[in-house]
Amino acid sequence: MNEIKNPIIPGMAPDPSILRVGEDYYIATSTFHWKPAIQIFHSKNLVNWQLLTYALSDKDVDLQGTNTPAGIWAPHLSYDANQKKFWLAYCHVQNMAGREFNAESYIMSANQITGPWSKPQYLTSIGFDPSLFHDSDGKHYAAVLEWETRVGYQAPGHIVIAEVDLITGKVGDWHRVTTGFTTRGCVEAPQIYKHDGYYYLLLASGGTGYAHGVEVGRAKEIFGPYEPDPTGEPIVTSSPRHLFSLGNPDAGHFEMYNPQSKLQKSGHGSLVETPDGQWYLAHLMSRPLPGKKLNPLGRETSLQKMRWNEEGWLKMADGSNLAKSIVEVPAEVKQDWQSFNIDDHFTNGHYDQRFMTPYHGQSNEWVQVTDGKLLISGRNSFFSQVSPSIMGTRATSLNYDLQTKVTFHPKHYSETAGAGFYYDANNWFYVRLCQSDNEKQTVLRILQAKQGKRIDYCNDEVVISNEKVELKLHYELGLATVFYRLVETENWQQLAKQFDLSYLSDEGVNGEPGEIGGFTGLFNFIGAVDAYEHQSFGEFEYYKVVNNL
Repeated sequence: MNEIKNPIIPGMAPDPSILRVGEDYYIATSTFHWKPAIQIFHSKNLVNWQLLTYALSDKDVDLQGTNTPAGIWAPHLSYDANQKKFWLAYCHVQNMAGREFNAESYIMSANQITGPWSKPQYLTSIGFDPSLFHDSDGKHYAAVLEWETRVGYQAPGHIVIAEVDLITGKVGDWHRVTTGFTTRGCVEAPQIYKHDGYYYLLLASGGTGYAHGVEVGRAKEIFGPYEPDPTGEPIVTSSPRHLFSLGNPDAGHFEMYNPQSKLQKSGHGSLVETPDGQWYLAHLMSRPLPGKKLNPLGRETSLQKMRWNEEGWLKMADGSNLAKSIVEVPAEVKQDWQSFNIDDHFTNGHYDQRFMTPYHGQSNEWVQVTDGKLLISGRNSFFSQVSPSIMGTRATSLNYDLQTKVTFHPKHYSETAGAGFYYDANNWFYVRLCQSDNEKQTVLRILQAKQGKRIDYCNDEVVISNEKVELKLHYELGLATVFYRLVETENWQQLAKQFDLSYLSDEGVNGEPGEIGGFTGLFNFIGAVDAYEHQSFGEFEYYKVVNNL
């Protein structure tokens, strides 16, 4: 056996749905307001994971105007051995105002994991976090959370199951099977498994904060009745102590922070069996900044070794329910953390597929590779939830360097190009080439958005006479330092002070007291803005992210 260190997929990779087909493992994760939508990672050994593809094409979903953290939630991967088809269920959360949580769930299929995927087929609007189960008798079932809006009823609602005809898309009657198997409440993300004559229903519980966990119940019939795990507690969590929070639809539960755990918020799990009969659970988790309850990297993917006990209940391999940072895996393969670095010089007319864009898709109308350089045409300001010209990649470490070289020729004070850190339209940090306020020269200056407030550091600008500059942004434990290097020099120089960007985290953005403002994660980016005539563009020679592990 070989030991690996969690997370196995660092950075924004939440709600993991793990699947094995033959010798190949796949994990699909949520992408929220980012496109391309639904990341699918691949591994041969459970140890090293690479982004393989995205499931939703640009025309499949419109995310413009999406509020944080709505968008594409909780994709679920499954494989129908009879049809020899991959299936994917997901939901598009369109509105969260008033706790209405309007969501549309869809299913689609493909003969290959890389597609092409069928056109998304509407499933239901009853709630969110849908999944599919393919039974051995050829029948198919969907499970989802039925979102509760009635006053005085247990929130967030029932887990419901219905038979589905995958050919016609017809959904049978929904059966309410449980409101949860523990007292943590806030159950969601139902997933069905069959083992030794029982149907097992795996649920996420306790909300998206520090009380998060994975709980389980079982039944002889798929519609129940389901009996809860006899412990009455989650089978995997970061905070094992007892919590009663029934009726609480969701909360940060900061009081459940466990200082003894290296992983926080462990929950929302998905099961997989190896070819030799070993069981693992992929689940989300977070890594807070030291001494703070802020999680810049959002929710990441980890792995736990599981076993079935003599009574037929699923347990962690060590008998506890505390998520571990070090886990045994079968493969004798070294874990390659450097694979999450990026060094893209835009060769062969392509850019790295790990680039994502908030709210809208990537098209050659605003981003393209020409002569080994990435050209990004400026559009909306970065406050926009419609068409910001941002090419971003997930931050995958709490200590790293982002580096690029940009050429830009602004003709108006509304035109800019540069690099920075981004959470959503209200929260970002942007180092950009722009016109000086007197419109006579090009300068390097910092612009920041903090919970919707615009902050322009106009007293810290430096003149860039030839309109070309190399940038290096060092991020370490929530603090950022900006360096620049002129083309004619070899030495890096610091621009302005060190900045506290710890607010660019799930808890630091737009949240109310006791709540989490988002659950996406920090991105690094290069981009451009043109609120003048949409004709200017930034010219980027390379994009490099090095994790300092």
